[in-house]
Amino acid sequence: MPTVADIARHLEAWAPTGSAQDYDNVGLQVGRADREVSTVVTALDATPAVLQEAVAADAQLVVTHHPLLFRPPSALTGDDYVSSLALSFAEAGVALYSAHTNLDAAPGGVSFALAERLGLQAVQFLNPMDQSLLKLVTFVPEEAFDTVRAALADAGAGRIGAYEACAFSTDGTGFFRPGEAASPHVGTAGGDLESVDERTLEVEVARWDLSAVLSALDDAHPYEEVAYDLYPVEQEHTRAGLGTIGTLEAPEPLSDFLTRVADRLEAGSLRYAGDADAAVERVAVCGGAGSDLIGTARSQGADAYVTADVTYHEFFDVLATDGIPQMAVVDPGHYETEALTEDLLASFLQERFSGVDVHPTSHRTSPMKHFSPR
Repeated sequence: MPTVADIARHLEAWAPTGSAQDYDNVGLQVGRADREVSTVVTALDATPAVLQEAVAADAQLVVTHHPLLFRPPSALTGDDYVSSLALSFAEAGVALYSAHTNLDAAPGGVSFALAERLGLQAVQFLNPMDQSLLKLVTFVPEEAFDTVRAALADAGAGRIGAYEACAFSTDGTGFFRPGEAASPHVGTAGGDLESVDERTLEVEVARWDLSAVLSALDDAHPYEEVAYDLYPVEQEHTRAGLGTIGTLEAPEPLSDFLTRVADRLEAGSLRYAGDADAAVERVAVCGGAGSDLIGTARSQGADAYVTADVTYHEFFDVLATDGIPQMAVVDPGHYETEALTEDLLASFLQERFSGVDVHPTSHRTSPMKHFSPR
């Protein structure tokens, strides 16, 4: 049986914890990493009902999108909802793992699943992540070049779009004089100036992969002291971002698009701003609270933007000077735009751990209810 750590490793290869927003708290929240796992329950939120379901199924792990311990608790006394539930997980021996904004930022993550649910095609990131890439440049003797290049690729370097193990090299000559305390790969301690035929190796590295990549470089490189340079890359990351944008198979009136959203997300009601007769073809989406990307969706030419937690005043952001909406904003609700993460996480784990029973929770985890007067 895989352990909690094994499952976490696969999740973090897809959604690295380092790609989470700095205010977030992701990863293993409760439980022991070395616990063996035969059954997993996935849920949007950790709730008492989800825990009871996990215990009844003899599950050792619950994987959620929203973290229970969003902020570090000052105490675990059971006197409030969060600490009481965290204690209950620990007492039941059920581990709790959360993939939140790192799953939002992952290729094939939350917003990609939302776009697929709404029938969008040619989907790509709405807001690719910036200031997240580095260029690693190192210098390797020719006989060790392929070993070092492969080690860096295995550690996550050189991932560009749909390609992996991307690298560039040039031939050159390295010079050094070993000191008295050195243990050189070439030459002798305290010896003469040496020269070696070397190859420059250049790879892109995401900031959250840097530690693993540098460790792989140190392990694979034959030199006692490994020379390398790091440079910031001033371009957007092609494998991490927030929100997605794509197109419908054919344009449709906003009124029909609203029906599509309500039906496919099982939303009891929608809040929206827009012209019901306007044509919708290019659509942006962001699961959960994504109102800060309204301007980005407009700049990308979206006819409609589907997200949640839009405030009253933010609906004004799509109005032109004459008060006519320039883009529709549709808010089906936070739970409604992210409940599909339960199936998304379950499918991911089932594909990678065929011997583990993985199933989404049967409970609606949102505490919110809709009331419509007769």
